[in-house]
Amino acid sequence: MRQEVQEAPVLSAHRARLAAALALGLAPTLARASFLSGDALDTAANWLSWFIIVVVPIAAIVVFLMIHVLPEKIAEKRHHPHKDSIKTLCILSLFFGGMLWPFAWLWAYTRPIGFRAIYGTERHEDYYLEMGEKARAGELSAEQLASLRHELEVMSTHAPLIIELQRVLDDVRRIEAGEPVAARAAPVPAPAVRPRSEAAHGD
Repeated sequence: MRQEVQEAPVLSAHRARLAAALALGLAPTLARASFLSGDALDTAANWLSWFIIVVVPIAAIVVFLMIHVLPEKIAEKRHHPHKDSIKTLCILSLFFGGMLWPFAWLWAYTRPIGFRAIYGTERHEDYYLEMGEKARAGELSAEQLASLRHELEVMSTHAPLIIELQRVLDDVRRIEAGEPVAARAAPVPAPAVRPRSEAAHGD
C-alpha cells in the first residue's frame, strides 16, 4: 500500500514534465510574427518607415522648440524687466546646444531685486503701457488706478520716466480727477518724400 502511495506523486510529476515539453515543442508552430502577411505586411512596413523618417523628426523639432522658448514665455507672463535679455539668451542657446537654456529658465523665475532698487519696479515697461491703455478704456477699478499711479510715482523718484510712461501717469491722474481722457492713437508714419529729380520729371 505504501509503495502505491509513493508511486502516485512520481507519475503525476512525470506527466507534468511531459505536458510542458509538448507545449514548448508546439509553441513555435503556433506562433506568428505578425497578424499581417504578404502585401499587407509590406505596405504597413512602408508606412511605418515613412512615419519614422518624416513625422518623428518634425515632431521632435517642434517639441524641442516649444520647450526651448518656455523661459521667454514665462518672462513675458511675469512681466520680467529683463524679458528681452532672456529671449536673446534662449536664441543664443540654440547655437550652443541648449547649454544656456537652464540659465534662461532660472533667470525667468528670479526676482529682479537689483532692478527694483535702481528703478523702483520689478516689471517691464510694457506692463505699464498695457495698464495705461486699460485705464484709458475704463477697464480699471479705482484701487487699480491708485496702485498704478503709486508705482509710477515711485519709479519717477528713482529715475525720470520715459515719455510714454509719463503720459500714462498724467492720464491716470486725470482719470482719478474725473477729467475725460481720450485714447491715444498710434503715431502715423510720415509720408515718404520723393527725390527732387523724380518730382521734377513727374509721375
